[in-house]
Amino acid sequence: MSVTPVIAVLGTGGTIASQHGAGGVVPAVDVHDLVRADLVGSPVAGVAVRPRTVLSLDSSAMTPDDQWTLVRAISTELADPAVAGVVVTHGTDTLEESAMLADLVIDDPRPVVFTGAQRPSDAKGTDGPANLAAAVACAADPDSRSRGVLVAFGGRVLPARGTVKISASDLRAFDCAAPGLARPRIDVGALSPVSARVDIVTVHPGFAPDVIAHLVASGARGLVVAGLGSGNVGPGVRDAVADAISRGVATVISTRVPFGEVVATYGGGGGAVDLVAAGAIVSPWLRPPQARVALAALLSAGADHDGIAAFFAAGPVAADGA
Repeated sequence: MSVTPVIAVLGTGGTIASQHGAGGVVPAVDVHDLVRADLVGSPVAGVAVRPRTVLSLDSSAMTPDDQWTLVRAISTELADPAVAGVVVTHGTDTLEESAMLADLVIDDPRPVVFTGAQRPSDAKGTDGPANLAAAVACAADPDSRSRGVLVAFGGRVLPARGTVKISASDLRAFDCAAPGLARPRIDVGALSPVSARVDIVTVHPGFAPDVIAHLVASGARGLVVAGLGSGNVGPGVRDAVADAISRGVATVISTRVPFGEVVATYGGGGGAVDLVAAGAIVSPWLRPPQARVALAALLSAGADHDGIAAFFAAGPVAADGA
């Protein structure tokens, strides 16, 4: 007797499960009701959909502990051999970070697909039902196996690693800044929580370098610098970064720019060349939100400078080697 494959749908809240209220849009729809309303039966013949509530919050309120609760829930579903894939409904504000964490630590060929919505469930023209149906279909598709964590949104399926939110309102909310990245995983040991605090420093004209000293003094173990252009910061900021590195704070250089490879090119006292000379590590492909997640996981796993550098150096894989 054959077993009907199951697609587990894990709800965490977000716009896809939200409705308008007196105090604004807030999560109000349980994932069981969401599945009943948005999926009449299953969008894929011969597949059963099994909903489960994990969290119910706006993803702007998501904490690292919440993200680990989600990752553990995904792992629990994948421990069931009847589960063919997992769908996660998630708010778009931090979807790229939760999806990145899952891609870093979950080692299973079965699809894990994140989705959400830009419009609340009670809004005219809500995109939630279409996105959820597409995510379930993607998770049930055998061709989705061994592709890592995916994001199904706005009619597209993107790899989680390298995905960035590019619009606060357009229904095509996400794009991939670096398609086809290699996917080295991080062994954090039986899904132990990521404990290392890593902060993002976004540089701008007039940025006060003492902000970096404050972050270090308050316990940051790592910094991700969202630099200008190809990772540049200016001389004063360079000195603050160098001081942080001398105090043992792992520092990764990314950019405020959404697309393009970050290459240490400029000097002048505050360019990325100067930061690398001080011991910083360039993140050529991952943008600050995902670079922060990766650096926190690496530090929590005990990675040293060389291990961190090797991780971030992993770039796009040729099509015949993917």
